[in-house]
Amino acid sequence: MSNSVQEFNAYRSKMNDKILSDNNKIIKRIFNLDTNAYTDGALDVKTKELLGLVASAVLRCDDCIKYHLETCHTLGLKKEAVVEALSIATLVGGTIVIPHLRRAYEFWDALESQR
Repeated sequence: MSNSVQEFNAYRSKMNDKILSDNNKIIKRIFNLDTNAYTDGALDVKTKELLGLVASAVLRCDDCIKYHLETCHTLGLKKEAVVEALSIATLVGGTIVIPHLRRAYEFWDALESQR
């Protein structure tokens, strides 16, 4: 597994455990809502992940972008679909999204290199 992918997952897991260990009801409910929002419904999981990726790019959250990229990769989405979603995010978010687009490409390449 790529070092950048491993580092991201290790940090995310460690900090999520730390946050959840405080047993704050509101935070736990937010985490649960986030998890449940990305299950099959009227929209399938792949579509929801692409929507999450677009929203994350427009909001310029690199951690969220990485999370959704990895989930898209795990779900078997093709690079073309991911790039199309990122192109919509760049259109909606404007040129300020381009640095995040660069890092998204870099992280996708890291995901692909693990195959």
